[in-house]
Amino acid sequence: MRVCFVSRRFFPAISGMSIYAINLLRQLVAGGHDVTMISQYYGDPERRKVYGGGPPPEVPGVRVIGLEAVGEQDGGDFERDVETMAATIAAEHAQSPFDVLHAQYGYPTGWAALIAAQRLGLPCVVSIQGGDGHWVGSCCATHRIAMERVLDHAHAVLIGGASFAGEVHDRLGTALERFTIVPGAVDTERFVPGELAEGPVRLFYHGRVDRRKGVLDMLHALPAVGGDWTCTVSGIGPDLEPARALATELGLDGRVTFTGYADYDHVPGLYRDHDVFVSPTYAEGFSNTILEAMAAGLAVASCRSVGVVDCVRDGENGLLTEAGDVPALTAMLTRLVTDAALRGRLAMAGLAECRRVYSWHAVGRQIQGIYAAVVDAPALVGVDEQIPVTPCRFRSEPHLL
Repeated sequence: MRVCFVSRRFFPAISGMSIYAINLLRQLVAGGHDVTMISQYYGDPERRKVYGGGPPPEVPGVRVIGLEAVGEQDGGDFERDVETMAATIAAEHAQSPFDVLHAQYGYPTGWAALIAAQRLGLPCVVSIQGGDGHWVGSCCATHRIAMERVLDHAHAVLIGGASFAGEVHDRLGTALERFTIVPGAVDTERFVPGELAEGPVRLFYHGRVDRRKGVLDMLHALPAVGGDWTCTVSGIGPDLEPARALATELGLDGRVTFTGYADYDHVPGLYRDHDVFVSPTYAEGFSNTILEAMAAGLAVASCRSVGVVDCVRDGENGLLTEAGDVPALTAMLTRLVTDAALRGRLAMAGLAECRRVYSWHAVGRQIQGIYAAVVDAPALVGVDEQIPVTPCRFRSEPHLL
């Protein structure tokens, strides 16, 4: 099968979407498919500080096409980038026809793929993976209409878990039967446990350094955490400098280390060098980092948030508190720092579940089965491409999308 995969973010940007994409691409190539990836990227230096950026690297067995998000960077003109993506898909299809289009993120990539699918008479699969389900469409009428049309018309809409599907249903009115649950997954051959170490318990935050991920809550919680511990904050994001400043203000400079951007090839080693993964996030699509931490044998501390409760059960394979509850987070981390038996029990339960349930081999087979199910679906009709452009807060805060 000839597959066009349209990515919102890919390496060198580090994000859950990048990790999902590289693992799916590897599965598709291994399955004998002919794959082209079209990926957006940031060229603007300021935006690259937030997510990383630059043209996507080569992927063995995949034709890779990078499209700089020029319109988005030029005043937030997402619509210009949508048309560029749709035209690029059409040009590639003219050279060698695709059998299916698969987009990450509902807008702008999913909307671009849906437009191209209607023009070319192709089936369209869209993965809802984060902000597209949580808040895109609450910013303006333009994005809301586009998201609703993607959710209503794509031949298959993939989503990580029931809690996330429920949120999108409540927010955008999408019928629950429109969703196909495809859980997150982890490469359990790359993410493996490290050796236990003597000394302080090593806490680890890895991901986008963003207050919506709870990193500032974690820093506020740390001064009162009991026991002997150190903490590493790995990653970049919109709140990296505020987080550094807060750590200094709270007197944490001797115990909290910021390591900045981490190349994905080095990430498994970072997990192996720690004991407890801290993810006090407010919402996820499906947390890749939590699965990576479990596969690496870390105990997990997180929140009862959308996208987390589908894979973490309090007291069974991790500990959970309410998002934003700093005193409760302090108490939870104190338990994990001071109770080695609890850390070990949670870590072993998470590791066993990852190896049993969240393998990329199983998830890759599921997605390929979805492609086969939609490849002969009727062509899209009635998807009106004309949506009025309305004022949007993402034009002043584009990093949120």
